[in-house]
Order: sequence, then structure tokens, then C-alpha cells
Amino acid sequence: MSFYSCKSQSSPEIYKEQQTAIAEDTTFVNLKEYSTDFVYDMKYATEDNFLKAKVYDCAECYLRLKTVQALIAANKEFLKKGYRIKLFDCYRPLAIQKSMWKIVPNPEYVADPAKGSIHNRGGAVDITLVDKNGKELDMGTPFDFFGVEAGHNYPNLSKKVKNNRSFLKKIMTQHNFKSLDSEWWHYNLQSALKDKVANTKWDCE
Repeated sequence: MSFYSCKSQSSPEIYKEQQTAIAEDTTFVNLKEYSTDFVYDMKYATEDNFLKAKVYDCAECYLRLKTVQALIAANKEFLKKGYRIKLFDCYRPLAIQKSMWKIVPNPEYVADPAKGSIHNRGGAVDITLVDKNGKELDMGTPFDFFGVEAGHNYPNLSKKVKNNRSFLKKIMTQHNFKSLDSEWWHYNLQSALKDKVANTKWDCE
């Protein structure tokens, strides 16, 4: 298994045409080479996360091609309404999962690398929404907040927060992503659940 990266100076639209013509739907690709319409805050490439540790060498968002295609389609719907997706995490190599497990060996917070997670399969994204000014919508809790308040079914939230979470979930599920009940930010592409756990890392430039 390998990553596919196009280094042409062409537009993201041409990248997409070139890459799609070559790559299979389970090939790992770099999202930024397919679209410039996303915002990035890759938390695990910094110490600004619940681990308080930088576990990625650099901030990149790699995903399976089919996940990228579904994510772009969802983002287009958000763009029509004046919003866009902001990404916190994408594909996570298994070695990184093991590093996270060493720091926090608790399955309530980190998936056991012995089983692997959908992040290790390139089919999961951790996201929120931002408005046209880049301001995050109020989702009630920060990303990676592990209290009950982060759950989709938690009742004691303001109407605004409930509407924001519902808006995010509605568009994502329309594009074949499934939410995680306990984490408002986490979405899995349903067709990626059977893909293999991967451990290939991307190059940092």
C-alpha cells in the first residue's frame, strides 16, 4: 500500500482528475491536493490535544480516495450554506495509534491498537464547521472533550448547540458518513469499515 501524491502546479480540480484516473478508491491521497475549500487544525501535530503531546511529525490530512470524495461532496453542501469543514484529524498510522496508547492506555479515550480504529483505516475524520469568517460554530464542548456533554444524545444543551450538531450530522450522514454517539466531531465513512489497518506514514516536506 502506498500514498499517491501529485506534485504538479495545476489546480486542485486538475489534481483530482489526474489522481482519480490513476488511484483506486482505497488508495491514500492528500486531501489538500483535491480541494482548497477546507480549514485545518491538525491537533496531533501539536501539543494542543488531550495527550499534551505531539505525535505526528507534521500536519497533513491523508485519507482513502473514497473518503476524500465523500468529504468533498459534503463540504460542497456546507459551502452552499456559508460554512466549511475544519479538520482536526484524518488518517492515523498504526504506529501513531500505538504511541497514543502508550500515553493513554485507556480504551475510553484511545482505541486499542491491537484492534485498530477506523482512523487507522483512512475512513474517519474528526471535524467541526466554521463560518465565512473562519469562526467555529458552537458545538457545546471542545474537540476531544470526553465528558457526557460531547454525546449526540446529551439533552442539556442550548438550542443553538443542538441545531449546530444536527446540521453537521445531517449533511455528513447524507454523504454516507456515520456519527459516533459519544463524540460530536467524529465521522466514519461506512464503506471504509472493512478496509485494512494501515501503517504507512506520509513524508514531511
